Amino acid sequence: MLTVTVTTAILDYHFCMSHTHASNLVHCVFSTKDRANLIEHPDALCRYISGIAKAKHITLLAAGGTANHLHLLISLPPAMPLAQAMRDLKGHSSRMLGEMGQGFAWQEGYGAFSVSHSQRQVVADYIANQEAHHQKWSFEQEFAALLRKAGVEYDPRYVFG
Repeated sequence: MLTVTVTTAILDYHFCMSHTHASNLVHCVFSTKDRANLIEHPDALCRYISGIAKAKHITLLAAGGTANHLHLLISLPPAMPLAQAMRDLKGHSSRMLGEMGQGFAWQEGYGAFSVSHSQRQVVADYIANQEAHHQKWSFEQEFAALLRKAGVEYDPRYVFG
């Protein structure tokens, strides 16, 4: 009689086999709940998120935003799901802002758009110019344009909650 023992291993996102190579660049966009202007200092928040990313082994290539939303350009480790990265970044930053006495919450979801290496700098520059960009466009207009450009089908009734 053959006996087989099966063990379950927990995936460690921080571990990657030496022969695994990947380029997982993602432009992530998310807003405050109801797009309220709750981010007093977007640059300071981006620096804080940079620390979270480093602790979670996520490479943060660019970060920027306004009083009601952020854009991040991240490089995910090969074994880390996007949903886990977003849960970590949004969750820890939301907790920190809440502990500072703000009634703060992020929107439920996020936008995530794959970025080719050839477009990395273009996206980083776009993120760096958020303040000027939003003198012309609202977040809602920008987000809908990003969805259209990426070919993401969506129902406008459900995009912003």
